[in-house]
Amino acid sequence: MSEVRIAAEPRTEFGKGASRRARRAGKVPAVLYGHGTEPRHLNLPGHELMLALKTPNVLIRLGGLDKDNLALPKSVQRDAIKGFLEHVDLLVVSKGEKVEVEIPVNLTGEVKAPGVLNQELVTVSIEAEATRIPEGVEFDIDGLEIGATPTAADLKLPSGVTLVTDSESILLTVAAPRVEEEPETSEEAAEAAEEAAAE
Repeated sequence: MSEVRIAAEPRTEFGKGASRRARRAGKVPAVLYGHGTEPRHLNLPGHELMLALKTPNVLIRLGGLDKDNLALPKSVQRDAIKGFLEHVDLLVVSKGEKVEVEIPVNLTGEVKAPGVLNQELVTVSIEAEATRIPEGVEFDIDGLEIGATPTAADLKLPSGVTLVTDSESILLTVAAPRVEEEPETSEEAAEAAEEAAAE
């Protein structure tokens, strides 16, 4: 589980203009909420935050406030065209507290030829301790044959981690390859045309 320390500063200006000014200065507006406290409005350093968010479910320890706060990113808004960070919602968490998050499903191995793999679930929802969230879960597909349809229940999650996604959800399927009908050769087409004309 990754933890990154980022310096936060309280945000005193609000509205679109203030947010634009913050982003021009390389900051990202954020809201910190949870544990029954009033939401706190912050500015975070854009570059450091962007690097931190490359890790799924990264824990961010916010410095520069009245006390250090451990937070989990819950909602990240990016510019649809340029991709830069526009706003982040952070949830206050504490050691031992359970949170619900999504983690990626990483497949390893190869299905048995000529099977074609279709991954139905790329992520699953789990409940885990805030400081012990796995970065992902691996599933071995080695040797799976045509017709195999493992479900979320087949995932081996670490101790203390509970599956929230419906256990009967299909994880992946192994299908038979689609056989394309071979196009007729020009000779066959000509013969067919002659036969049709003779009838």
